[in-house]
Amino acid sequence: MAKKKKSSVKRKSAKAGALVYYFGKTKTDGDGTMKELLGGKGANLAEMTSIGLPVPAGFTITTECCAAYYKNGRKFPTGLIAECEKAVSLLEKETGKKFGSTSNPLLLSVRSGAAVSMPGMMNTILNLGLNDDAVVGLANMSGNERFAYDSYRRLINMYGDVVLEVPHHAFEAEFDKIKLSEGVSEDNDVSIEGLIKLCDMYKNVVKKHAGIDFPQDPMEQLALAIEAVFSSWMIDKAVIYRRIEGIIGLAGTAVNVQTMVFGNMGEDCGTGVAFTRNPATGQNKFYGEFLINAQGEDVVAGIRTPQPVAEMPKWKASNNKTVGKAAHTTLMKIKTILEKHYRDVQDIEFTIEQGKLFMLQTRNGKRTGAAAVKIACDMVKEKLITEKEAVKRIPAGDLTQLLLPSFDSAAKKNAKALTIGLPASPGAAFGKPAFTADEAVDRTHAGEQVILVRKETSPEDVDGMHNAAGILTSTGGMTSHAAVVARGWGKCCVAGAGEVIINEKAKKFTVNGKTYGVKDVISIDGSTGEVFAGEIASVEPKLSGDFSTVMKWADKYRTLNIRTNADTPADAKRARKFGAEGIGLCRTEHMFFEGDRITAMREMILAETKKAREAALKKLLPYQRKDFVGIFTAMKGLPVTVRLLDPPLHEFLPHDAKSQKELAGVLGVKPAVVKQRVAQLHEMNPMLGHRGCRLSVTYPEILVMQVTAIVEAAIACKKKQIKAMPEIMIPLVGTKKELSILRELAEQTITEVKAAKKVRADLGITIGTMIEIPRAALTADEIAKDADFFSFGTNDLTQLTFGYSRDDINGFLPDYLGQEILERDPFQSIDTSGVGQLIEAGVKNGRSTKKDLKCGICGEHGGDPASIDFCHKVGLNYVSCSPFRVPIARLAAAQAALS
Repeated sequence: MAKKKKSSVKRKSAKAGALVYYFGKTKTDGDGTMKELLGGKGANLAEMTSIGLPVPAGFTITTECCAAYYKNGRKFPTGLIAECEKAVSLLEKETGKKFGSTSNPLLLSVRSGAAVSMPGMMNTILNLGLNDDAVVGLANMSGNERFAYDSYRRLINMYGDVVLEVPHHAFEAEFDKIKLSEGVSEDNDVSIEGLIKLCDMYKNVVKKHAGIDFPQDPMEQLALAIEAVFSSWMIDKAVIYRRIEGIIGLAGTAVNVQTMVFGNMGEDCGTGVAFTRNPATGQNKFYGEFLINAQGEDVVAGIRTPQPVAEMPKWKASNNKTVGKAAHTTLMKIKTILEKHYRDVQDIEFTIEQGKLFMLQTRNGKRTGAAAVKIACDMVKEKLITEKEAVKRIPAGDLTQLLLPSFDSAAKKNAKALTIGLPASPGAAFGKPAFTADEAVDRTHAGEQVILVRKETSPEDVDGMHNAAGILTSTGGMTSHAAVVARGWGKCCVAGAGEVIINEKAKKFTVNGKTYGVKDVISIDGSTGEVFAGEIASVEPKLSGDFSTVMKWADKYRTLNIRTNADTPADAKRARKFGAEGIGLCRTEHMFFEGDRITAMREMILAETKKAREAALKKLLPYQRKDFVGIFTAMKGLPVTVRLLDPPLHEFLPHDAKSQKELAGVLGVKPAVVKQRVAQLHEMNPMLGHRGCRLSVTYPEILVMQVTAIVEAAIACKKKQIKAMPEIMIPLVGTKKELSILRELAEQTITEVKAAKKVRADLGITIGTMIEIPRAALTADEIAKDADFFSFGTNDLTQLTFGYSRDDINGFLPDYLGQEILERDPFQSIDTSGVGQLIEAGVKNGRSTKKDLKCGICGEHGGDPASIDFCHKVGLNYVSCSPFRVPIARLAAAQAALS
């Protein structure tokens, strides 16, 4: 492996009590290690400056200032503005420009930047410092009146929108009037006179909606802009994004104030966004887009469709002067420098001012799961990173994206694409169109599958984007907001489908003369950019190549075993293909709901005597045995933990009069008998009622039938030279006595079945329990005396610890997450400080009785990377998760071991 090169940059320590950190040729206070204090953007601006890249000078206000702002009742910490004034003075000396000058004005950008990247979620203001006088000075200095007033109208718009909360559409309406009066459709085609008039119209919009004149004092503009960025930390879209991404514990956002460089000064200027490698596929090819005569927000907002960076060398100004070739050469050199320095893919923003390239940002690039795997493998081959670093770098949860289905090639061949946009984020998705974010959320929650169809998405659409099955936009490029956010989430997205004409008000879109509405199904292919009418069949992916390499690396370093939750042979085979090392939870109740099985099950429940119940159970026995033979065969040589019947019996009975009457006819009883039995089984709180081991205590014949089926299946496999390794798990145990009684009955049944089948060999069947009641965890030393293994049922353990109903938590969970009462959904990721204590106590107490007691978990948490990290730390032997999460668990377990 290549040795890690030492950075030539001298690392700095935080300045005690400093609120502002400067970066520029004069001095640079921070560096790339200070992301918690300076935010990712601020830390990297300082770092790029330190290594000699062309970064416009500026200063960063720390995240601690943001925290203090909220702590002080939304008031600036003492001394902040004074430090900003000093930093502005330093900028004036370094640039030779003056803030607010009427002859040579210094203009600033004000941008947010948290320690964790939140693309587009918080506020940005460009061209700050312009006023009615300075705009004239800028026009005279640059010799470009169009550029000056274009910059001024952008400032009034952004400032009005962000700081003064003027509705964005109010500005757009005025711009539309100007374009209509001049007979043009593009922003860049508006005349100089039109832009001057537009600035006055925008100022009138501010006066009308905000009740004040547009501020003319540059320092007042700066102070209010800083406050607006701080305030944007708590706006809805930012809070929702943090909740979706699980971003917690941050102090707030930093504020980056930077000297403006201009991509909108003319045909030899431009702006762009790029990735040092393809963030969708991982291909080692520079991947970016740029716009000529534009400012940075134009690219990410998707208002204009940009050109690929590969076309930049062809860029010429109207005087036939080649502009793009030199800029492209510089960009490629910087790409190499950044990748070698950061040893990761970089997402960069740049501006070209009169042919000179400036770097405005770099950060580790968000990428799809497939890209993350390829990039990690390629960088190991290139000796940029080590094998262990590659394992730790891939977000384990993102592997889900590699397991997503794609459209069947034959089905696609028979379907003609309506249009082709840009393949912004891979995957295949279908659904009915939704035309607003709120509509997508509401319809998804109502059970529909929708595709969010928008002209372009904005950060305000984040909740709708997350809920939709896929995203389709008619404008925007591969680095637009929709594309970047979708790739980060592994959400299928097609962008820039220009032939799609959207009528949001009418809830319709038209493409090539055909119209589609909310009742029509469409399919989108995020890997090709194709859009289809109707639902196209999909196929499961094949895993090989780099994915297999990463899985081998993961298996090399992990110490946790990975099992799966599977109830059918098909699930068992799929999980084994994904690398499962056994089944940690086979839910037997799922085997009772099909065809004749449910009828026999209901017959057993309605039976009034033990003899009648046993007769009904005898009908179920062959089904159970057959299922177990199939599962043991699929997992031959690997353990299979079979949970005995767990849910309350009422779940198997019909509750409406019509179905009850039909059941009565099948069983030959009166409908009143069925109705009466349903009423008898009704419980006020069934999840705390007659279920789990309590069923077997009351109806031991149920346990006898299930254990008989398990043993007979194991014997049948043995005869076929198939090694079956069943483990019998008794659920919902809360006391030692419950387990003692039921273990004795299970052992007796095993002995009797072996005798009946004339089998003397030890079948190796173990008997354990599911720890899902807090009392069981606390008294695990006693329970372990009768248990060969523990499996923590973290779903019920979480319910019983918090007192939350898993089925009803959504009524208040959004408020709890939004106000950070809870850091995350405890049913998605283990509550390590509460539920975690019980797991840790259960393991410790159980192993105090049996030193080598095997312990695992089998709730949904078994596929959550953060929960897996916790399981590793407390010394569990295995985690069990759904088949499609097995690769995630393998990688997360390796990351836990390496951390």
